[in-house]
Amino acid sequence: MPTGFVCTSVKHKKFNVDQDDLSPKILLAPLDWGLGHATRCIPLIRELLRQQCAVTLAADGKSKRLLQQEFPQLPFLDLPGYDIEYAATAWGLALKIVAQIPKLLAAVKQEQAWLESLVAAQPFDAVISDNRYGLNHASIRSVLITHQLRIKAPLTLAEDLLQETAYQYINRFSECWVPDAEGENNLAGELSHPLTKPSIPLYYTGPLSRFGQNKAEEKPGQLLVLLSGPEPQRTLLEESLLNDLQEYTRPVVLVRGLPGETAPVAVPENITVYNHLPAAELEQTIREASLVIGRCGYSTVMDLAALQKRSILIPTPGQTEQEYLARHLMQKNFAFCVEQKKFRLKHALELVERFPFKPFETTNNESLQRIVGRFVSSLKKTETPRE
Repeated sequence: MPTGFVCTSVKHKKFNVDQDDLSPKILLAPLDWGLGHATRCIPLIRELLRQQCAVTLAADGKSKRLLQQEFPQLPFLDLPGYDIEYAATAWGLALKIVAQIPKLLAAVKQEQAWLESLVAAQPFDAVISDNRYGLNHASIRSVLITHQLRIKAPLTLAEDLLQETAYQYINRFSECWVPDAEGENNLAGELSHPLTKPSIPLYYTGPLSRFGQNKAEEKPGQLLVLLSGPEPQRTLLEESLLNDLQEYTRPVVLVRGLPGETAPVAVPENITVYNHLPAAELEQTIREASLVIGRCGYSTVMDLAALQKRSILIPTPGQTEQEYLARHLMQKNFAFCVEQKKFRLKHALELVERFPFKPFETTNNESLQRIVGRFVSSLKKTETPRE
């Protein structure tokens, strides 16, 4: 069981927000596996605020620090994460995940109890959960955000079992929002478009990226290294890349994906290092890069697709989702992907020059705005007067 994840130890205090008392009160909580779940919630939070919702965020650790930097005006609740331990090898990760399944199931039950206690103390109208399967409630509307309707595994039989188990949890929510395009031109392939769908209403929001407002110009030859994801793999990739970059003389920007971290890292003069960048500054940095190197995490994929950037993506060893995404993106020519154990910077840069990149065709169908608008309208219709 995650440390500190005990419902009886959480005291839910009343708080005030600078919005009308009749605004729908929405609790939003992302999963803590890396920063991707938090970053892709940023455009959703913006849209909820634009539609006059009173939003409260629940998170801890790096996810909480990132969202506090983006939305310092919003109230926050401490909600411990799943506290999953990772490994330095692919097989080690697979074994660790299997060994921690009981802890995962216990965490889901504990966050369910946490939400029950919270809703009894606070007048929320809805909860939106990004991949936290315990955050549904019988008396208020609950939304699950996930792009993994099909969870990848080494064996098809295991995938079928995982999907059946996942749907048992997904179908407890009021509806499910999938951050991908609905048609064939999509980013997540089978992950978000399985043959069998959940029984609850399913809505495709389109890819969710926090970017799209900055207009910075690309700087020819500038390389951006964009790190993210859980430890120890984030550090292992960073160390490997820094070693390869010793022989690279052109301008490099390294964003380490460590919000709140202050310790410096020793690098050559041609490398500029940031532990973390707020969304607007990170967007500018990505736009200025002629090539981006990063993980094959889905939120990173959505951000790079939105900005139509050429990229080299390295799936985290043992993460079957990222390994599938790498194959899918390569097949679509959306990104050049390479396994971490095979990655060598010099060789990858040579190969990427001959790769036939095909930008992801973004659309302006405003799916997220419509889905949020429909959801908010439904909340207003079912609201009861508050004391």
